[in-house]
Amino acid sequence: MKYHLLLAAGGLAFAGPALAMHPSPLVEADWLEEQLGNDDLVVLDVRSSIDDGGDRDAFEAARIPGSRYSSYTDDGWREERDGVAGLMPAVDDLKTLIGGLGIDNGDTVVVVSAGTGPTDFGSAARVYWTFKALGHDEVTVLNGGFAGWEAQGHEIASGAAEPPMAADFEGDLREALLATTEDVEAAREAGEQLVDARPPAFFAGETQSPAARVPGTIPGSVNLPHDGALVERDGAYYLEPETLKANIEALGLDPEAPTVAFCNTGHWAASGWFQLSEVGGMDNATMYDGSMAAWTRDDARPIQLAERGTVTVGDLAE
Repeated sequence: MKYHLLLAAGGLAFAGPALAMHPSPLVEADWLEEQLGNDDLVVLDVRSSIDDGGDRDAFEAARIPGSRYSSYTDDGWREERDGVAGLMPAVDDLKTLIGGLGIDNGDTVVVVSAGTGPTDFGSAARVYWTFKALGHDEVTVLNGGFAGWEAQGHEIASGAAEPPMAADFEGDLREALLATTEDVEAAREAGEQLVDARPPAFFAGETQSPAARVPGTIPGSVNLPHDGALVERDGAYYLEPETLKANIEALGLDPEAPTVAFCNTGHWAASGWFQLSEVGGMDNATMYDGSMAAWTRDDARPIQLAERGTVTVGDLAE
């Protein structure tokens, strides 16, 4: 699972005739405003019902000028297979989805969530991770999402959006960014870093997701809640890099060591991966999209609870 990702500095870096932008993984609204109108820029709005973020109607009522819409929850960014929710779809299906949005491999994609809550931030992080997993590095996340753009007084467009012309988008899976259950089993046995991105009550086994068969976490993991470095200002949620780095440091994580982020269904895990890898500088991190929904499918797998210690899935499922 070892993978070294080179993070480019923020701002505009021109590279040859393609005018590649190479933005940092997390950009601010002022930066985006300066880039609007660039032919190689695509602003992709992925608002959904998560944290009351809205839908296509909300997008058409108010959006960033020139942006395109794709519902994170409804348009095929994740899928259920064999009873496990939140899995990465087939590469060909994702290529069709992305190409249908008029995005090609020469575009720099700015992913915009609603900005209305910490769970909503995971929508942008998961779409960002998907582009990266397909080998497309020209992608970034707008800090604060659409709510932040609006709260800061930037220009708003409205009305029916013209459908984009389909484009050819090519991609191949970077297996190093996607951890399978077998990868996680091997990582646990090797003593590698496992990071549970769920809120503390899930980590302790006090709360259970309906997607997982039992409560608890993977033994040996540490807890970095996905919302621990997200703060609300004027109705919008922003990731604070300095707070995040302090939280990572407090856990004593080795920034060079292989690390797997997980949650219940690969949503909060995507936020955890983004925070660890793209902002926290842990460039050997990967994401377990199956997460606890997949881990708890097997009665023999171990589960850790704060009050009972380590047991098996079968012990709890009885």
